[in-house]
Amino acid sequence: MNIPSGGRARARWALVSVLAANMLVDALEVSATLVALPSVGSGLGLSATRAQWLVSGFAAGFGGLLLLGGRLVERLGRRRVYLAALLAFAAASLAGALTDSALLLTATRVVKGFCVALTAPTGLAIILSAVPEGAERRRAVSVYSFFGAAGFCSGLLLSGLLTGSSWRWTIAFPAPVALLLFAAGQRLVPRDGDGPRGRLGRHPVVAGSALTGAVLLLVYALSSLAGSAGQQRCAAAAFAGALLLGAVLVRAERTAPHPLLRTELLRHAPLLRSALGAAALNGSYLGFLLVAALDLRRAGWSSWQTALAFLPASAPLALSALHSGRIAARLGPARAVAAGALAAPAGYALYPHGGADGVGYADLLPAMSFVGAAFVLAFTALHLQATATVPAALQPAAGGLYQTCVQLGAALTTALTSALYAAGGRSPALWLVTAVGLAGACVALRGLLHPFDPSPTTAGSLSRPAAPTTDGRGHPSASTRKAS
Repeated sequence: MNIPSGGRARARWALVSVLAANMLVDALEVSATLVALPSVGSGLGLSATRAQWLVSGFAAGFGGLLLLGGRLVERLGRRRVYLAALLAFAAASLAGALTDSALLLTATRVVKGFCVALTAPTGLAIILSAVPEGAERRRAVSVYSFFGAAGFCSGLLLSGLLTGSSWRWTIAFPAPVALLLFAAGQRLVPRDGDGPRGRLGRHPVVAGSALTGAVLLLVYALSSLAGSAGQQRCAAAAFAGALLLGAVLVRAERTAPHPLLRTELLRHAPLLRSALGAAALNGSYLGFLLVAALDLRRAGWSSWQTALAFLPASAPLALSALHSGRIAARLGPARAVAAGALAAPAGYALYPHGGADGVGYADLLPAMSFVGAAFVLAFTALHLQATATVPAALQPAAGGLYQTCVQLGAALTTALTSALYAAGGRSPALWLVTAVGLAGACVALRGLLHPFDPSPTTAGSLSRPAAPTTDGRGHPSASTRKAS
């Protein structure tokens, strides 16, 4: 039966709506947990260093599995992986809401990070394959990105409402939504043209597992640095384990016929600068909000008051999401990145350094507004700067490396921030957050003062065609999409 063109368009936009709604749920996971984190800590009797695993564990799972997740999609197919990840996400949400074990709750956060590493990029790949190239695809990708930005604001408000009743509602809320999206996805997500393409192989599993394990050990080590003598010994052992797993990762990648990470990307200066800058911006941002959440709870603020206080740091990005590309183009990516990278540490410096008892909305507004402006200026520009000078065939793989760095920056910075907060209070934690933000500003200024000028050697090494026809995350490469 022939479906009228209007019917096909409606079906495509129904698909885009489901995928965008999933992106919203993925994004609100972080902000909702930040607001609920002090209540979770109080309810389960957790210190700041143990409670921070709700944030860093999610980011570690997300960043640790991104590269391996792409290979899973390549072997098993987008539809199968996407729907399975939705079910696992719902199950982890319910398990986390029902448990009284801090260890199990942390495990569910890592699992949910794994799931988002599969659903977020795979959802975008499904849109790119289902929506025709041109104006309609651009609108679809804009909607998808907008829902991701709006999800952070939604998470703040939702957690502010739900955590007042119980933090368990905040953790459980995504489960029924994910199940509804799974039911809709069963009907709307198109089946892959080809079946599974053989076994996954040993090399990607070893490399992906080593990366994830190394990140989790680093998070544990950093969060234990300021603890007791016994905890510090455990931290040293964790550092040693992370180094060992790092060596396993390097060997697996060097001996793999098709490594998860294209090594020529590591020689591309704009990509590396953007990845490091985005890691610093995202890590310092979440570290700052973690300090503020713990601070305000200590001062007696409710979850709803905390959510409202955080809005100026997140709402500007959601409101400007559909125009962020134009903002970056008007200023130029390098200038936009530099302006945003300088605005972030300025915001951290403006955060009240006096006693938490005297903090009011008027005191918080300047700091939160500067941080919100930093994301409006820099975040989209960083992504554009990361991929603009990379050949089309390598742009998806460059995006995978970039997003991995963004998440790992969040995982490691929040871990160390919580350790310093537990050991010395607000001041040392804020100094760390500001130092990370300033490091990102230094990287951005270097890019502004020394723009990339590709040499023939660099251009030639980056232009070599990839052996597989998919990118580092299992999605069709840009050249493949154009050919199709």
